[in-house]
Amino acid sequence: MSASLLGLRTCIYRVSDLASATEWYSRFLGFGPYFNEPFYVGFEVGGYELGLQPVENGKSSVGENIETYWGVENIEAVYATLLEMGATAHQPPTEVGEGIRVATAKDPWGNLIGVIYNPHFNT
Repeated sequence: MSASLLGLRTCIYRVSDLASATEWYSRFLGFGPYFNEPFYVGFEVGGYELGLQPVENGKSSVGENIETYWGVENIEAVYATLLEMGATAHQPPTEVGEGIRVATAKDPWGNLIGVIYNPHFNT
């Protein structure tokens, strides 16, 4: 890795209803945002940022073109919680080799939420 790169820091989801998305993600994460303005809402999640950004006129290019995976310990439980909260199943928890498991669901605004269990990472 280049000396100037520090690693991934932020994942931004674009949403048509910022207030509803802020409430939904607050319930999913179990805590509210640290930054909450009409143009951007930011949550600190384990040293990384989950950002919500409103889209004009409810139109956005959300979808499957970007995948970001959030590390979890119990991928089945987190995936089930996403579905219980109204996310749509996309890819159920799947072994991809060497004990690594990944899954994706779509939030109510069509953004992919990826979760990953990787036993090779310490945290």
